[in-house]
Amino acid sequence: MIEVEGGTDLECMRILRHEAGHALDTAFRLHFRRRWLELFGSFTQPYPDSYKPKPNSRNYVLHLEAWYAQAHPAEDFAETFAVWLTPGSRWRQRYQGWPALRKLEYIDYLMKELVGVSPKNQLRSRVEPLSQVKKTLHEHYRCKRQHYAFEWPAFYDRDLRRIFSQKPRQVWSPTAAGFLRRVRQELCQVVAEGTGVHPYTINHVLQDMIERCQQLKLKMAVPENQAKRQVMIMLTVQTMNVVHSGYYRIAV
Repeated sequence: MIEVEGGTDLECMRILRHEAGHALDTAFRLHFRRRWLELFGSFTQPYPDSYKPKPNSRNYVLHLEAWYAQAHPAEDFAETFAVWLTPGSRWRQRYQGWPALRKLEYIDYLMKELVGVSPKNQLRSRVEPLSQVKKTLHEHYRCKRQHYAFEWPAFYDRDLRRIFSQKPRQVWSPTAAGFLRRVRQELCQVVAEGTGVHPYTINHVLQDMIERCQQLKLKMAVPENQAKRQVMIMLTVQTMNVVHSGYYRIAV
């Protein structure tokens, strides 16, 4: 899968805070409340197989990758709760002026109201007990790879090969992925200032470019200044493509 979900302390805590939001929502049946429905939408609407996020939207918080709050109302609540729960997040300042702030303030109100209250959900039924799980890890990850498979358009690889090369003149040439990681902050800042797109969006697109360079085993083939300029153009184009299309899928 190229990555370990929750493989660092920071990522692990992000996921745990998100899942804690789901647990509280289920325990207290919060999604049946009128205000919950007004802010997050219908909890009962079907989960889509995929979703097209709006990276510029300020109606949602930014927590897990791929603008996951936009996947479903239940995920919107869990993501908003996770931001509220994160120590030192300064969510009031960070989301000042965003419609998402109303959701955070609602959760702040809810958590104060629930202090000392017993959960309404008293069900003790077990979902997928270990004794009934027959799928192996090999089968699980085979299905997951198929689920997340994404066919990069031909022009995407073509544009990367215009900047970098699989067979550079010098064997010792730096890798394209390493170069992009080194100039990541500068690229994101310049493209954000030029397009008005949130840096979170640009960073996510650039990470996809880095991973594709690794897969293609590309290396530097032109001077750094020239490569930086060409990458900046490509990153801008790809960022706008994602903004207007999107290809993210619900996790399995």
